[in-house]
Amino acid sequence: MHLWTDLDQVPPGFGPSVVTIGNFDGVHRGHAEVLGRIVSLARESGSQAVAVTFHPHPATVHRPEQAPELLTGIADRMELLEATGLDAVLLVEYTLDFARQSPEEFVRTYLVDGLGARTVVVGHDVRFGRDNAGNLATMIELGRTHGFEVRAIDDVGTVGGEPGPASASGDAASTAADAAPSGRWSSTEIRGLLTDGKVREAAALLGRHHRLRGVVIHGDARGRELGFPTANLGAISGMVPADGVYAGWLRRPQLLAADPGNCDGVLPAAISIGTNPTFDGVERRVEAYVLDRTDLDLYDEEVVLEFVEHLRPTLRFDGIDALVRTMHDDVARARVILASGAGAPARTSPEPSGRGGPGGVGASTTGAGE
Repeated sequence: MHLWTDLDQVPPGFGPSVVTIGNFDGVHRGHAEVLGRIVSLARESGSQAVAVTFHPHPATVHRPEQAPELLTGIADRMELLEATGLDAVLLVEYTLDFARQSPEEFVRTYLVDGLGARTVVVGHDVRFGRDNAGNLATMIELGRTHGFEVRAIDDVGTVGGEPGPASASGDAASTAADAAPSGRWSSTEIRGLLTDGKVREAAALLGRHHRLRGVVIHGDARGRELGFPTANLGAISGMVPADGVYAGWLRRPQLLAADPGNCDGVLPAAISIGTNPTFDGVERRVEAYVLDRTDLDLYDEEVVLEFVEHLRPTLRFDGIDALVRTMHDDVARARVILASGAGAPARTSPEPSGRGGPGGVGASTTGAGE
C-alpha cells in the first residue's frame, strides 16, 4: 500500500481511483466492511482503491476540549488500513488552513486533480469544506461537474445483525455516522467499552484485539524483585483501557519483520494498568509480564500489547505476600485463557474482518463523524 502524506507525493497522472474519506479511528469491523467493498469496486472497474484520512483528528483542531481519545495511533491505523487491501492512503495534515477550503476547492484539489477520482464513496451525513458547507447534494453536483460518480453503500448493520444491501443507485450515499447509538459498530461505542475495561466486548466490534503500541522503558524493577519482571511502556499510542489486570499478548513487530516465524515474536502476557496503589504510586503505568519468562531483554524495543480478557480491577493490598499470591492467581488465569487458543493473534498484523456499520466513510473534513 502506498502511503502519501502530501499531494506532491502522488505520482502524476495517478488514477482512475475509487476514493472514500474518513478518520477510520480503530479501523473497526464497520470500516473494514466498507473499505473491503470499495476495494472490490476498484478491482471490478480497473481502478485504484484509495482512502483519504486525517491527522490530527479534526475535532482536535476545532473542538479540542471535546476531541475523542483515539483508539489507534497512526502506525496502527495505517497497518490496519493496509490489511483491508487498499492500494493507497492519503494522510492529510488537518489544519485550520485546510479546513478553510471551499467544498469545490477540496474536491477539485484532492479528489479530482490529486487522486484522479472516478468514483467517490460518501455517506448521507457527509459534510466537507469551509463551515461544513458541502453536503451530499454538493458532492453529487461536483461529481457531475468534474466527471466522477457518487456511489452509495447502505448502512451495513448493527452488532449481531445482518448487513443491509449495498445501494445500486450510484447517485446517493447512505452510511451511518460513526457516533451512532449503542449497538452499532462504531469508534464511539468501542471507546465506551474500553473505558469500562470490557476488552473482550470491544474486540467483537473491532474484529481483533484492542492494541497499544509503545517503547519498553526502565521502571522501578519492583516486578523483577517480586518474581514477575515486567515490560513498562512509554511513548504509548492507542487508547489505554480502564485500570486493571488483563490477559493478552505482547507482539514484537521488529523481530517479526526480520523473522516472521520466530517463536518469541508473539508472547502470552499478563498486562497491568494502574498506579500500583499497594506501593502508594501516583503515576499511571502500563506494564506487561511475559508468562514464565525471565530471560527477555526488551528495553528500548517497540512492542504491541493486545488485550484479550479483563481479569480483575486494580486493588490495594495490605502487604506484599497478599499481592504476590494474587499475582500468581492472575498469571494462572491468563495462562488458561491464552492457552485455549481462542485469543491467539495472527503472527503478522491481524486483518479486520466481519460486517458492521461503516462509521467514518463520508466523515466530514471539518470534524464531524469518525
